[in-house]
Amino acid sequence: MTATEIRRAFLDFFREKDHKIVPSAPIVNKDDPSLMFTNAGMNQFKDYFLGDRVPDKRRVADTQKCMRVSGKHNDLDDVGRDGTHHTMFEMLGNWSFGDYFKDEAIAWSWELLTDRLGIDPDRLYATIFEGAPDEGIPVDDEARQFWLRYLPEDRVLYGNKKDNFWEMGETGPCGPCTEIHVDLRPDEARAATSGRELVNVDGSGVVEIWNNVFIQFNRRADGSLGNLPERHVDTGMGFERLCMVLQGKDATYDTDIFTPILAEIERLSGHRYGGSYAPDAQSDMAMRVVADHLRAVAFTIADGQLPGSGGAGYVVRRILRRAVRYAYSFLGQQQPFMHKLMPVLVREMGHAFPELARQHEQIERIIQSEERSFLQTLENGLQRFAALETTGGTINGRDAFELYDTFGFPIDLTRLLAEERGLSVDEAGFRAALQEQKDRSRRDAAKEVGDWTVLSDEPSVFIGYDVLSDAGARITKYRTVKVKDKPQYQLVLDRTPFYGESGGQAGDRGRIRVGEEMLQVTDTQKENDLTVHVVDRLPADPQGEVYSEVTALERQAVSNNHTAAHLLHAALHAVLGKHAVQKGQDVRAGKFRFDFSHFERPTDEELQRIEQLVNEKIRANIPLLEQRDVPIAEARNSGAMMLFGEKYGDTVRIITFDPEFSSELCGGTHVKYTGELGLFKITSESALAAGIRRIEGVSGQAAERYVNDRLGTLEEVRGLLKGNPSPADAVRNLQEENRQLKKELDKLQAERAGDLKGELESAFEDLNGVRFLAQKVPLSDAAAIKNLAFQLTGENDNAFVLLASEDDGKALLTLAISKGLAGKGEGALDAGALIRELARHIRGGGGGQPFFATAGGKEPGGIPAVLVQAREQVGQLAASS
Repeated sequence: MTATEIRRAFLDFFREKDHKIVPSAPIVNKDDPSLMFTNAGMNQFKDYFLGDRVPDKRRVADTQKCMRVSGKHNDLDDVGRDGTHHTMFEMLGNWSFGDYFKDEAIAWSWELLTDRLGIDPDRLYATIFEGAPDEGIPVDDEARQFWLRYLPEDRVLYGNKKDNFWEMGETGPCGPCTEIHVDLRPDEARAATSGRELVNVDGSGVVEIWNNVFIQFNRRADGSLGNLPERHVDTGMGFERLCMVLQGKDATYDTDIFTPILAEIERLSGHRYGGSYAPDAQSDMAMRVVADHLRAVAFTIADGQLPGSGGAGYVVRRILRRAVRYAYSFLGQQQPFMHKLMPVLVREMGHAFPELARQHEQIERIIQSEERSFLQTLENGLQRFAALETTGGTINGRDAFELYDTFGFPIDLTRLLAEERGLSVDEAGFRAALQEQKDRSRRDAAKEVGDWTVLSDEPSVFIGYDVLSDAGARITKYRTVKVKDKPQYQLVLDRTPFYGESGGQAGDRGRIRVGEEMLQVTDTQKENDLTVHVVDRLPADPQGEVYSEVTALERQAVSNNHTAAHLLHAALHAVLGKHAVQKGQDVRAGKFRFDFSHFERPTDEELQRIEQLVNEKIRANIPLLEQRDVPIAEARNSGAMMLFGEKYGDTVRIITFDPEFSSELCGGTHVKYTGELGLFKITSESALAAGIRRIEGVSGQAAERYVNDRLGTLEEVRGLLKGNPSPADAVRNLQEENRQLKKELDKLQAERAGDLKGELESAFEDLNGVRFLAQKVPLSDAAAIKNLAFQLTGENDNAFVLLASEDDGKALLTLAISKGLAGKGEGALDAGALIRELARHIRGGGGGQPFFATAGGKEPGGIPAVLVQAREQVGQLAASS
């Protein structure tokens, strides 16, 4: 069976078992602050397990895009070293939300694997949880009895908490699980050693393919377990591993999921792929890294996460750079290379994940841009490596860490470069420096999330589309969160007018009165489908009746900007083309930013037309058409804008301002009429990444302030220019006049330097064979002083020339040494080292090369001491050589 046929067979099987087939959630997790990436199929269903949301269907199945590159589940460093580890992978899953449990889950697993997919039953093993007496959890004898219907007793094994108790993270839904393992070894090996001895032994040939988790507990922040409102089934079967089993391969990289990509890498690189279990073949390992990381990077970009310098963007960039490093070091790819693999990836996976096909050109450009940038960084790193000083033939561990942290060199690349030069690396020192950085990061990001104190199980209902205040609500739960040891108080209401930050829109602020006690709401956040109010303190009586009120002016300003973002989106389509789709936004009260796809800078005329079109729609005072609870299929057919990377439910909300102009799926707040915006202004336009542009803008009162500020500045300029009717022409004339004056000043400085040269020639003195000159000169132009110093050293053998100057209350030192005297080591004069010592007298710093260096400082009064010390040091060094 091909990979496509295997995926279809799984989904068809569970469709027959009355499961609803749902689409994969985005690989970048935007709704859960505890997770950066979707790392398991259950992530998008977390609210169902916790009881915060009721599913419309209690049985679902899907194939979920997953990433395991951070936190508890992190496989990044293992990728490439063997044939089964991946960063991005597909997780096939079937789910029961309070419906069927262990009996059906085990029965259907057996039926699918043996009857439908044809796996030999004699090769299968199952593990069940051995129990945890310390937590009051008994042995899972129930699951064991169900398995004994299908497997002999010696192939139903007990597993410990590490292997057979599944937890999504430090807190959250969890429970015992039963894993299914398949023995892939040849018959002779199976006869020699029983597969039961090799279950959960890495590289043994007995591979886990399916995990059925029986979710019934919730792990609290204090480590204790509580029962969930209902019992659920959460299963996950690695698609790549299943294909490996069904296609009779020894590694996932040998299946038709990866072989087309590896074949293209072979074609482009000229290296031949030897196999997944050749650990000494560095080119093979590099090919696996590139093939895996290409998928991870492409899918995250398709879901809206660009490579960046922080958060999820940093992880994406790190993955991409890891692939570039391997291709550079072991495949000889010194030019951008990975982006050329996008066509084969789209061909192989675009049918199952259309977001790849729809955005392939943009993804390709972004990858290429990142490759080009990092390859330059690698070149700089190689130059830094070449300049490293060693002790006893060993590269210092902190230098190795600098190469890793600043230039992205993995320790294995530094080790390889060192071996080529006959050197070794202090790897213990490297690990110590790396651990120090991790400890610092952990301290900086320290967040201690307390358990919810639950007062009721009422769901949280958002009423803020219709009202900004409400009386009679109740607190359903509250908790304390410590961020860097500072407490933050959070509470949830059974109904609320406060909008929780999501979809790029800032959360509301305002106040909540509990009984007679008034609390300030400093922020409102969204945690999955839960609206969480951040308050300045917890109420003395959480049971009291609640009055809540959103700050109306701030909500109005945010709603203005959110509507402006929709109108801008539509205007971009009209002026630039349909490809100019949203890639991110940040909507706040004072301003908003809007990121969109476009491959070149819009012209000034295009930007002017975009702004003009938005303001035309504002003046038209178009009414809002809001449609709530629209079935997702109906929404798709309506033609409303839907964004890749967004998670849509079974029903959605459509926001329309003129069906022929702007219609989008959106959960944010908006104005009732476009005229409420008053005015829209673009404040900046810039490049964000390859093929991604950013527009920042303002609307309403913020737009008025923006215009008035600039008119005020213009009037101030007019005043300075004596009311000149054409201030732009006047400024241009001043600039041209300034350029001419600067030329004349430079000419005068050069002439003055020429006159000084003769005076300075006669000031040289001999210090033990060194032609020594240290003088303060009446020059301020650094270029003229440098030129003079080089002339003096060039015309005098063994010359030491130190010129000091003063300009605008600051001191400048320029030191030039004839190359015959300059260098490092005993008896040599090093300008860079000397200038740093001399700069202390002028309360400054500097540096440079052995033959030329400069320094600056804020104490010109120290110049005489500089000249005296220079003479003393040169005299001592010259005498000792």
